[in-house]
Amino acid sequence: MWTYLTTPFPLTMPGVEVSETQHRAEQGETWRVLHARFPNSIATHSTEQDFYFDDSCLLKRHDYNVDVAGGFEAAQLVFDYIEADGIRLASKQRAYTRAADGTPNLNDLMVPIDLTNASFS
Repeated sequence: MWTYLTTPFPLTMPGVEVSETQHRAEQGETWRVLHARFPNSIATHSTEQDFYFDDSCLLKRHDYNVDVAGGFEAAQLVFDYIEADGIRLASKQRAYTRAADGTPNLNDLMVPIDLTNASFS
């Protein structure tokens, strides 16, 4: 859950290598893609992950390999943003397996997350 709830902030942690890759056209938009390589000292799904951001810099999708559960490829869709104490958060996240062409397999939901009444203290 840590990765789900803190992204994109871990991209700024010491030892994380981030580079921009080729943009991706999806859902009628062009998303900027950041490829991240995490050090072993950070507990996360996999060493290498891709993060997709829209024109307003909101995370829309997060791709990773689920190394801790058999190594399958996942695509997490992130949407329905809310504001909590001035910080925008995705209130809905849905992790699906990824098809061979890299698209989310919408018939294979792995993890649904819904946030309500979010606040920081």
